[in-house]
Amino acid sequence: MKTILFQGDSVTDCARDRQGGDNLGNGYPRLIEASLGYDCPGAYRFLNRGVSGDRILDVYARIVRDILYLRPDCMSLLIGVNDIWHGLDGNNGTGTARFEKVYDILLDEVRTALPDLRLMLLEPFVLHGTATDDRPDRPDRFAVFDGGVRELSSIVRRLAEQYGAVFVPLQEKFDAAAKAAPPAYWLYDGVHPTAKGHELIKRAWLDAFADMDL
Repeated sequence: MKTILFQGDSVTDCARDRQGGDNLGNGYPRLIEASLGYDCPGAYRFLNRGVSGDRILDVYARIVRDILYLRPDCMSLLIGVNDIWHGLDGNNGTGTARFEKVYDILLDEVRTALPDLRLMLLEPFVLHGTATDDRPDRPDRFAVFDGGVRELSSIVRRLAEQYGAVFVPLQEKFDAAAKAAPPAYWLYDGVHPTAKGHELIKRAWLDAFADMDL
């Protein structure tokens, strides 16, 4: 049985029960478990260690307990939006240079400790919404939010190429979806997915996973 580990922030955490080691929360990891578990009975074990509010710095701080110790066969990582958001609302953002440096260190240490690990790096994303739109005190809020996340997306894409990881594009998919229905239909505040948004992530994830032969 292969172990698939989901890592990230609140989009991955999605109210998972910390008391249950195998609890996947209510988001895309649960949907992926349902699909793969149905199609491949008994082939995979699924773990979710996403933590709401995390930045790349916080994921790295948990690397031993929540990644290396678990020895997964595949790790899926979705991180980045808080690295921008915390800078806008809490003076605790990561900054692009530090984001890339810490993400690189994380992947290097994971690759060294688990050389056979398959990596899936998911693209961070935002849309217009109550968490991202301009405010009287920040009339450039969405431009900063959107531009920052897209810059981090480019970094994640480059690191995926560097480490032979599968890059899972999401921003263009959400941009296209927002033309079919309002942004809040997919991301209720511009950051956190609705059920339909999690379904979009699930489908993109499964499309990428299908080519991995795991």
